[in-house]
Amino acid sequence: MIDGDKIREIVKNEFNLAGFSPADTDTGAVIITGESARKENAALVLEKLSDFAGDFVVSTAGPDLESIIAGKGSGAWQYSIENACTVANLDIGGGTTNIVLFDNGDVIAKGCLDIGGRQIKVDQDYVVRYVSDSAKKIADSLNIDIAADIKITKQNLSNICDSMADLLGQALGIFPKTPLFDAVVTSGSTQMKVSKPIKAISFSGGVADCIYKTVYDDIPYGDIGVFLGRSIKNSALFSNFRNIIPSETIRATVVGAGTYTTSVSGSTITYTNRVFPLKNVPVLFLDGRDEQRCFQGDVAFLLEKIKWFLTQNSVSKCVLAFRGASNPSYKSLITLAECLTKSLDASLKSDEPILIVVESDMAKALGQIIKRLIGDKRSIVVLDKIKVSNNDYIDFGKPLMDGFVIPVVVKTLIFG
Repeated sequence: MIDGDKIREIVKNEFNLAGFSPADTDTGAVIITGESARKENAALVLEKLSDFAGDFVVSTAGPDLESIIAGKGSGAWQYSIENACTVANLDIGGGTTNIVLFDNGDVIAKGCLDIGGRQIKVDQDYVVRYVSDSAKKIADSLNIDIAADIKITKQNLSNICDSMADLLGQALGIFPKTPLFDAVVTSGSTQMKVSKPIKAISFSGGVADCIYKTVYDDIPYGDIGVFLGRSIKNSALFSNFRNIIPSETIRATVVGAGTYTTSVSGSTITYTNRVFPLKNVPVLFLDGRDEQRCFQGDVAFLLEKIKWFLTQNSVSKCVLAFRGASNPSYKSLITLAECLTKSLDASLKSDEPILIVVESDMAKALGQIIKRLIGDKRSIVVLDKIKVSNNDYIDFGKPLMDGFVIPVVVKTLIFG
């Protein structure tokens, strides 16, 4: 359980120290990640914090989404764009390692393992104070006896962490995956599939500081973080790829928040009037490859992706976004509309609207086909001339100019 009242008190004190009150803040972000996101009262903690600013982006991040957020915050995403290459970022915290692969800015793989610095807690006398199920499985595979309240040698801790580093190497395709790898995959994460050669790697999260910096104390934090950092630095993870120094390590997940960019939709749009206004709807952006599969009518693919997104963000609705095509044929529009409608209708709760934004000028035709397919079963909004990306949130205002345009506020999480 998370003590929401104490966390709220910490945030309140920080406001006071800065000389501000919640009323002075226009926007912000509260995102619960990692082990905290798994706690049963995570949603209650979000509720306790959300009133510190009027239009907070408030969310829990599942393991896959956290991988993407951390990869952007570390600078790996930007590096992949600037150098037109495939980059892996491993965000290693206390309980998990979130992994993402960017190829020229596109997410091509993601996953999460129960490997982290606090999987084993030890005191200065090397007495084990806690061992996770995942760490116990790794120790058992090495025939190392480990349990709370018994001593463990430095060599055995090093051996366990060496095995953890090897498992991370399996995730990136350095070594073949073993049954032990499957045993430490985080529940709810996507199966890691490396489809392109990795050119560069970066590490973020608390353990990254133990990788990039020399730490002389073996147990400064009462856990195995330093041992794990050393094992990774001496592993194939370091020698097989170009190593990038991240712009952020422990603060990579989210370092800034909710800046507003207001857009106005194009005039060739389709919508059901009763749905407005809508606030803080997360964006699921389809890259070029995903979009092509939708134009080909791959319903099963899109349905799985939408369900994954809703689960990762702990939300009941989303905005499906893509670039769109210039002058698509009517036949291709029908195929696309059928794919979008079937996938969204099958994944959304019965009272949720279908929300779609595209960059190209095709919302009117696409929306009319979707409206014909779905009938009165759901409200729909299909807008064009809106540019968004993953990790954005959208507010939809009430129609203006006799219904010709919809004011849209795009909230972008800023990473640095």
